[in-house]
Amino acid sequence: MCVAIPGTVIKLDGTKATVDFSGNIVNAEAGLVNVKIGDKVLVHAGCIIQTMDEDMANEMEELYKEIEDLG
Repeated sequence: MCVAIPGTVIKLDGTKATVDFSGNIVNAEAGLVNVKIGDKVLVHAGCIIQTMDEDMANEMEELYKEIEDLG
């Protein structure tokens, strides 16, 4: 099972986006969803599957950090 995590779009080139995940930079396909630089997005299997507001992204990041701390 894969989990989509939130990141921030930092660059767009056609349908390719560069997404920052807390310092980890990943290239993702952006053709499925309308995105712009600065958007918080979910990436799954190399594709942006959803945009989200800042509050939701922060909430998810906090939850993942709590889960990580349990291990």
